[in-house]
Amino acid sequence: MNQKPVDMENLDANLHKIALDLWVLAEKNQNDSLLLLSLLRSLEEIHRKIRTEMFEPSLPTTRNKLYQLVKDIEEKGGWPYIERMKLQGLLRNMETEITPDT
Repeated sequence: MNQKPVDMENLDANLHKIALDLWVLAEKNQNDSLLLLSLLRSLEEIHRKIRTEMFEPSLPTTRNKLYQLVKDIEEKGGWPYIERMKLQGLLRNMETEITPDT
């Protein structure tokens, strides 16, 4: 596989634009739970594909490279993670919204 050097400034700018576009889409549809759920599912699927198909195969095979990766993870914000809302949390939110009239 040919790997070309990454222009980090250009990468950061591209990622920032993509994140901003996603945020604008979410804001414009903030009351559409089905669209927001679809957006979250798409983000999770992209995360999973990048992790399993690209990131995991690219993991270091030497101690020195592994050390550099772990050092970068510690210094620049930890491990990427997409949190799922637990069903119990969703039900609690519904309980606070639906209260019996007293």
